[in-house]
Amino acid sequence: MLYEGAVIIKIEDVTFYYESVKVLDGITIEVQRGEFLGLIGPNGSGKTTLLRCISGVLKPRVGVIYVDGQRIDKLKLIEVAQICASVPTELSSEFNLTVSDFVFLGRYPYVKGIWWESKEDEQIVEEVLKSFQLHHLADRKLSEISSGEKQRALLAKAVVQKPKVMLVDEPSAHLDLKYKLEVMEYLKELSRRKITIIAASHDVNLLSKYCDRIIILNSGKIVSFGRPEEVITEELIRKVYGVEATIMRNGNETFVVPKRPLR
Repeated sequence: MLYEGAVIIKIEDVTFYYESVKVLDGITIEVQRGEFLGLIGPNGSGKTTLLRCISGVLKPRVGVIYVDGQRIDKLKLIEVAQICASVPTELSSEFNLTVSDFVFLGRYPYVKGIWWESKEDEQIVEEVLKSFQLHHLADRKLSEISSGEKQRALLAKAVVQKPKVMLVDEPSAHLDLKYKLEVMEYLKELSRRKITIIAASHDVNLLSKYCDRIIILNSGKIVSFGRPEEVITEELIRKVYGVEATIMRNGNETFVVPKRPLR
C-alpha cells in the first residue's frame, strides 16, 4: 500500500565512486512511505552500493539523500539506525549467538544506560520472534538453524529496531522456493504496516510479483523506474542483461522466461 504524497526517501543527483571507479551516476528518486521498492540489474550495476548510501554507511561524492526529512550525512549512525534497518545477504560466521541474543542486537540503537535489556525490549523481541515463527528456536545457535531460519532471524533483528525503512540485500539468496516466497510475504506484510521496503535482488520474477515499483539499474544509472508491468519488457531485458527472453503476463503479474544469451 502506498501513502501518496508521504515521501520517506528523497535521493537527489547521487554519484558515488570507489576510488576512481564511478559506481552510481546521478541517481534521483523519491520513495513513498509504505512502498515496497525493488532494485534489479546485472552484477556491478550499483544495487548494493545504493542501499549502503541510503543507510549512511557510504558517503556519496555528489548529491544528497534525505530519509524521513533528514539529511542522512548529518546524522550519527546510531540515529540512522533508529530510522533505517539494513538486512544483509547472509550472516557472518562470527555471529554464532543464540537466535534470541542475535535478534536482541536490533534494540541496540535504543540503549539507555548499562542495563539495556529492559522489559520493553524483552516484550518487543518476544513478539517479533513469535511473528517470524522463531520462538521455538530462541535458544538455538545460529550455526544450528537452516538458511531460511537464518533469513527470518535477520529480518526479525531488523524489525525490532522499529525502523521506518528496511534495506534488504538479496532477500531470497540461498533459499528454496518455499522460503523465498515466505520471506517476500513477510516483507510485503511489513510494507502494509507502513514500513518502506527497498530490496535489491537478481530474482526479477520475485520482485515483479511483490514490489509496487521497480528501479532497473545498469552501470550505475537508472534505466527504468515504474510499476513492474510497465518497465519489465523483452527489449529492456535484452538491453540490460544481454539475454533474449519472453515476457508473460497474468493479470498484474509479470514473468520473465530467459531463452538464450545474445551473441
